[in-house]
Amino acid sequence: MQIRKTSLLLALVFVCHLTFGQKSFNKKQIEKLKNEASSIVEQNHKQTQVMIDKVFSFAELGFQEYESSKYLTGILKDNGFEIVESVSGIPTAWFAKWSNGEGPTIALGSDVDCIPKASQYPGVAYHKPMVEGAPGHGEGHNSGIPLNITAVLAVKQIMERENIGGTLILWPGIAEELVAAKAWYVRDGLFDDIDLCIFTHVSSNLSVSYGQASGTGLISVEYSFDGEAAHGAGAPWRGRSALDAVELMNVGWNYKREHLHPLKRSHSIITDGGDQPNVVPSKASIWYYFRDVTYEGIMDMYESANNIARGAALMTDTEMSSRILGTAWPRHFNKVIAETMYENIKMVGLPEWDEKDQTLAKAVQEEVGSNPRGLSTRLSSLGLPVTQPVSGGSDDIGDVSWKIPTVTMRFPSNIPGLQGHHWSNAIAMATPIAHKGATAGARVEAMTILDFLLNPELVDQAWDYFNNVQSKDTKYQPMISEDDMPPTYLNQKIMDQFRPQLEKFYYDETKFNSYLEQLGITYPTVKKD
Repeated sequence: MQIRKTSLLLALVFVCHLTFGQKSFNKKQIEKLKNEASSIVEQNHKQTQVMIDKVFSFAELGFQEYESSKYLTGILKDNGFEIVESVSGIPTAWFAKWSNGEGPTIALGSDVDCIPKASQYPGVAYHKPMVEGAPGHGEGHNSGIPLNITAVLAVKQIMERENIGGTLILWPGIAEELVAAKAWYVRDGLFDDIDLCIFTHVSSNLSVSYGQASGTGLISVEYSFDGEAAHGAGAPWRGRSALDAVELMNVGWNYKREHLHPLKRSHSIITDGGDQPNVVPSKASIWYYFRDVTYEGIMDMYESANNIARGAALMTDTEMSSRILGTAWPRHFNKVIAETMYENIKMVGLPEWDEKDQTLAKAVQEEVGSNPRGLSTRLSSLGLPVTQPVSGGSDDIGDVSWKIPTVTMRFPSNIPGLQGHHWSNAIAMATPIAHKGATAGARVEAMTILDFLLNPELVDQAWDYFNNVQSKDTKYQPMISEDDMPPTYLNQKIMDQFRPQLEKFYYDETKFNSYLEQLGITYPTVKKD
């Protein structure tokens, strides 16, 4: 049950607690159950490793995560979860639900897609593609949902035995690299009856923050121009070049960059530049990301781009249309959830990295020109609200964070000091580094879930922060309309090209103890001096 009123009256809180109807547990009993959940997660480390390695081997780009979704939902079905597939009109998207009666409804989310041209053998500390030019998990999204499943199954076991009421929901961040699913989930009401969300994302430390996060929100837009074809040499005067419009728009926007605030970011690619040089292009398209630290700043950039696109169409006598391909609100995370989680982070701590783990990390760092300091051995502090906005990346978990109380837990399954969205970020993601980091994160997550199931007043407090602090002066406004559809066609051609080659590398856990073993990799493999 969600408490959304600005003022939390004592009587209303009392009724909510009666509605949850939880069996009462004292502090000592709760700590005992949390420690048990942590132990169950550790005992299931092997299952976590298999899931991480399996999803790594699929290497699927956004909107094409068919094998990953089939595999992960299969595990959840086998454990009693009800699956709703193809949510928000996205074939690879799903929501999985298991309920044990009245109690808080907690959602656990993480991303699943990979990075173009990031194919890489795991455990090898230099560039060695498994399939040249193919996608690969060059961010580490293969680890988050396995972490969530491990945590949830541990909690589910305790809930059933102790008759603890509550509902657990798992969901995937489909096409996060395109920021093109979570805003649709929110628009379509998938979080309407959920009390709070714990999101997980791979990192190089174990951490959580609250308040305004660093980084940006964005709107992703493709502009298309429609002209008239003609022979490029025989009758070019009869053509109206759509590519000219694209180039003029790009020139105009690049002049606009001079006048953008330093916190803003924008980048683009030409998605359609015509067919061949001797044909005046009748169709052409350019795709932009417009980023800023505020919703208003994002929409201001969007309107400026629309004006420049209209101008390019007028100059070339072409017709212009546009399509929103994705959006992400600037993120704001919940203080109550973050502070509760951080106490569990301190209890769990970082994994114990062995000499092999550190050797691989230092070799990779040296390979990409970073400081060879190895893996983190000092726990991050609780992340506080950003007081001076910092530009940077975006994540559409921001839209969820403005719908219900939300945090992102970052867990230490990758190597610090890498550039991101790069083959080097895939090296650790099917090795003991990823496995140990995900197990540590699953322990924290399982303990935090139990905190909120067994202390329903924490749910009230999380909503109080959401209503009276986070949303006091800022109100969420979707950037997409009811008519905007998720661009599920994206990446299909790339996966059609590479999937047959990648299938040869799918992990067979029935024959091999690990993916490294299947690939015949000695851990770690580093360059010889």
